[in-house]
Amino acid sequence: MEPTPYQRDLSPTHVARLGDAIDRLGRFLDPVIAVRAADGKYWTPNGHHRVAALNSLGAKAVTVLLIPEQEVAHRILLLNTEKAHNLREKALEVIRLAEGLAALDDRPERDFEAEFEEAALLTLGACYQQNGRFAGGAYHPVLKRVDKFLAAKLPRALETRRERAGRLLDLNEAVNAAVAALKARGFQSPYLKAFVVARINPIRFKRGAKAEFDETIDKMLAAAARFDAGKVKLDQLARSGGAPAEE
Repeated sequence: MEPTPYQRDLSPTHVARLGDAIDRLGRFLDPVIAVRAADGKYWTPNGHHRVAALNSLGAKAVTVLLIPEQEVAHRILLLNTEKAHNLREKALEVIRLAEGLAALDDRPERDFEAEFEEAALLTLGACYQQNGRFAGGAYHPVLKRVDKFLAAKLPRALETRRERAGRLLDLNEAVNAAVAALKARGFQSPYLKAFVVARINPIRFKRGAKAEFDETIDKMLAAAARFDAGKVKLDQLARSGGAPAEE
């Protein structure tokens, strides 16, 4: 029994918590989902942490619900309710899944909407692959409006995703420079990055307006380059509110 190759990284804390619960209860009552892999092994698209917890306790077997359709292994985002994903985990899972599918299936990226859930996750996943500390939460609201599933076949679409990730990482560097300028003026807040991104977002107040990825990022890069920390007042930062950017 192995996780799918696309799975998010194992959380040792969650495994320990599950192991302790199973040990204290003295039994295991929650079957995992399994499919047969091409090499004769079994993959679990739902139950990775439970299997790891059982392994830590020395279990020799586990009850599974065996699904005959292998493609169910590609629906991990829909299946995984055991431990809520954060944005980084979800994006990395989606980009890994896309890379795995690209070697098997060259249909257009947009044909995989059910598997990938959201186009922005592909671009964010490519960012996290290049920079594990990327603060994707600050950019996710913008990307959800401008990043769409592509008509290109999946292998070519992945190249576009990596190009978009490169541009987003360039934007992140410019935003980091603006945040540093604010800190140099004495501003200290967990909302600084979200504040800067909101200030340079050209579609922030254009509800329902359609915008393209490249055009939007171009405008944000230009706005970040013009950002003047000297014009920012403390009350503007206080009014920005919202959750701090996810690290």
